[in-house]
Amino acid sequence: MPADSMSQVRASGHELHSLREQWWCFMALGVALVVLGTFAVGSAFIVTIGAVVLFGFLLLAGGAIQIVSSFWAGKWSGMLMHLLIGLLYGIVGFMIIDAPVANALLLTKLIAIFLIVSGIFRITAALVQRFPDWGWVLLNGGVTLLLGLMINRQWPASGTWVIGLFVGIEMIFNGWAWIMLSLGLRRISKSG
Repeated sequence: MPADSMSQVRASGHELHSLREQWWCFMALGVALVVLGTFAVGSAFIVTIGAVVLFGFLLLAGGAIQIVSSFWAGKWSGMLMHLLIGLLYGIVGFMIIDAPVANALLLTKLIAIFLIVSGIFRITAALVQRFPDWGWVLLNGGVTLLLGLMINRQWPASGTWVIGLFVGIEMIFNGWAWIMLSLGLRRISKSG
């Protein structure tokens, strides 16, 4: 093994050994994310509306910051553009907060369209290019396309739960990743 690679292995090993005493923190984070993700999956409507409202508030805050920063910059050629973009963020953020259910439906439709188009592109790329292990990309494209078609077929009803379901599933998988990291760190502490 080259000297450079050995030093990287030693550095990462040292980094993991310094974390081994806090393995339980990562475990607690993982368990909390799994519990919250399970709640999110079970309460997909509430989480969907909450996520949409949060998105609206983030746009509103981003617009306010953009507007303020456009005046801080003083007179410059991009000030008007900066100001208009800030106003656009603020207006869109307010519109999303004002009608979260309608905007959840709209965002879900956009997610379905994105998944359908992305799935078709992945399937086409896999079939045309036939690169090594192209079958996995073909499978990924097929699942993505199928998911998009299922969401679109159930739309507008799917608009009330899809975003919350996706957030919940992501939290559960993220939580399990932290749990597995904590168990790995715990094993290092016992064997190291």
